Amino acid sequence: MSYSMKWDLESIYSSVTAPELEQDLSRWEQEIPELGQKISQWDPKADHPGYPEMQSILKQLNTLQPQISEAGMFISGTLSADVNNSKAKTLMGRLSVLYSELSTITVPFYKKFATISDEDWQTLLQNPALAPFSFNLSEDREQAEQLLSEKEEALLAKLSVDGIQGWEQHYDTLVSKIEIPVTDENGNEQLLSAGQAENRMYNDPNNKVRAELFEKWEAAWSSQSELFADTLNHLAGFRLTDYKAHGIDNFLEKPLKASRMKQETLDAMWQAIAENKAPFTDYLSRKAALLGKAQLSWQDVEAPVTVGNGKPKSYSFDEGAAFIIENFRKFSGKMADFAEMAFEKRWIEAEDRPGKSPGGYCAELPVSKESRIFMTYSDSPGEVATLAHELGHAFHNHVIFELPYMKQHFAMNVAETASTFAELVVSDATVKSASSDEDKIALLDTKIQNALAMFLNIHARFIFETNFYNERKNGLVSAERLNELMEEAQKEAYDNSLSDYHPSFWASKLHFYISGISFYNFPYTFGYLFSLGIYAQALESGSDFEDQYIALLQDTGSMNTEELAEKHLNVDLTSTDFWVKGINILKEDVAQFIALTDQYTKN
Repeated sequence: MSYSMKWDLESIYSSVTAPELEQDLSRWEQEIPELGQKISQWDPKADHPGYPEMQSILKQLNTLQPQISEAGMFISGTLSADVNNSKAKTLMGRLSVLYSELSTITVPFYKKFATISDEDWQTLLQNPALAPFSFNLSEDREQAEQLLSEKEEALLAKLSVDGIQGWEQHYDTLVSKIEIPVTDENGNEQLLSAGQAENRMYNDPNNKVRAELFEKWEAAWSSQSELFADTLNHLAGFRLTDYKAHGIDNFLEKPLKASRMKQETLDAMWQAIAENKAPFTDYLSRKAALLGKAQLSWQDVEAPVTVGNGKPKSYSFDEGAAFIIENFRKFSGKMADFAEMAFEKRWIEAEDRPGKSPGGYCAELPVSKESRIFMTYSDSPGEVATLAHELGHAFHNHVIFELPYMKQHFAMNVAETASTFAELVVSDATVKSASSDEDKIALLDTKIQNALAMFLNIHARFIFETNFYNERKNGLVSAERLNELMEEAQKEAYDNSLSDYHPSFWASKLHFYISGISFYNFPYTFGYLFSLGIYAQALESGSDFEDQYIALLQDTGSMNTEELAEKHLNVDLTSTDFWVKGINILKEDVAQFIALTDQYTKN
């Protein structure tokens, strides 16, 4: 089967200049103030006990929000695929205003939740029309207690358009100008986008090529370091000021609430990882020996390993798609059928070409009840796993689209569970498919790299961001200091196991510049380890697994993280025991890798 590597966005809107898009934007610009007026006139006391007016407002919000979200995905997706699309950039600004206005009108609505007495609130939650959404409504009510006055929240929302959101868009503009010069085998120079250069830098089997590319990569980001530092400082500064206005002293409070998880859970997870790094640093030492180096440099960590007669495994896009579908089917026919549909309907943008944003993501289309996946595909097993990862996100969206919109909002940490589960399925399958020890070594290496990203790379990001926010409280942090903080964090996270680090990583990583949420890092590690528990359960459950798995995914929009784990896995996330069990599974991969490579490191 042959699949297109370019996605279909035209089923949403024909283009960013489509009259239908303009009509929708204009309609929402009119509808939002009208709904705002309706909210301002709503009196919870007069609406008691049936709350028909509240139900009417919720219905309108749950129609308007997904519509605007879908348009937002179309516009941002267009810009991801073509970073120089000036019309899409303009529309992103207009969309930011819509999001701000929508946020502004919902403030008084949720604040009025907090004025309802506890007794009346319990009566409200027993209403047959509202009872299914008791968790979500109570969450909104709790969060409303921290809100400022309507005028203050409205002002903050408006300021955010040219404040924190504007700085995020500024970062995108800066990244679109990053180009990495490379010389091909014929001596011709070409300019690679950030996404293209990153793929080649980490995946090229040649030490010299990786080193040269990394030097140019560092130089490209460092040349704009002052601009990136300004951007990061102002993003964080706006956020800290917002926190202070709301009486929030701990900058981790909102990220934790966004993940619906406790500080104790986060602490237990990092403690388990910090105490179990030795096998993974041993792996890095062994990999260095296999690559003919005393220690690995930053750009070598993801480099492919080939020994003996082994050759780097390669999967064309079509081969990768077939492999994913085949191995999804071993665990869930519904997952496999869904993935096949996503390929056939061109939901995936994977083409390697200039002008694309770096990185990858999966975005939901809640009106169409579809998803779209963005990435730049290369033919390595790691890229097959990444593609499976994003399809895992899309499958999560798919099963939760069956629920009412209010129950579709799952936290980021559990969002990363479905994706990393799908990735584990495929990574494990690639290792099992090896026809020789040489091939198995290469595939184990790819699989372990993912664990390293979750335990060491993500830990470095978390340490950096924690230290940065602590320093940012006291004023601006210079580009030079940001480099120092980043390198210090990497040395701590990697336990000083590398010879060289990536000090400008803070500039090159999109996740630090997302305006909607800070600490866009620990949820990945959570999702990875949580999915290991689910994967272990899948291997034991057999035919019962599919329904159990879908039930867990569908609960992610209606439960706290700890409750979800207790209900579906019968585990306590605040204990290190759960996290250590997942890490121990991965230690077995490392042990196998070291055993298989012993013969290739002896003289």
